[in-house]
Amino acid sequence: MRRLVVWNVMTLDGYFEGATPWDLAHHETIWGDELEAFSLEQGAEIGTLLFGRRTYEGMASYWTSATETGPVAEMMNAIPKAVASRTLDAATWNNTRLLKGDAVASVRALKAEKGKDVYVFGSADLLDSLLDAGLVDEYRLCLAPIVLGKGNPLFKRKDAQTRMRLEKSRQLKTGGMLLTYAVGG
Repeated sequence: MRRLVVWNVMTLDGYFEGATPWDLAHHETIWGDELEAFSLEQGAEIGTLLFGRRTYEGMASYWTSATETGPVAEMMNAIPKAVASRTLDAATWNNTRLLKGDAVASVRALKAEKGKDVYVFGSADLLDSLLDAGLVDEYRLCLAPIVLGKGNPLFKRKDAQTRMRLEKSRQLKTGGMLLTYAVGG
């Protein structure tokens, strides 16, 4: 069975996105050669990149029209992707399949396929249901050295605790911290 690994950049106060949709200015505080290399290393481990609908639409819009070139852009456009959605009728970004209907059942089936791991970028709403269903195996977070004060929180669960165990940590020259947590105590 493939593992489900979550990758996100998160601020010190727990936000993965600023106060408005796609406000990712805090990424500038941690981006550099080290994080680019880490992104490419992770990319080699990804069998399927999974998104919720809103994250998919934003990522597809950005990466299919980005003026940015280089290995990260090439990876993002070439890698196999899946989008979990009840409302989309088609997934048009290169190498993307649509997981229509029940996201938990679809992701459970996706994990059961042979191949490299499934990674989730962004997609906080989808992650809540996947975490509740016990489908998340690992969180990889880059903690950005900034407090936003408001924004879209990565963890939205109000009534459930999930214990995590720190597996790895690494400080970046930018002041960010790469943290890898296994889900479960």
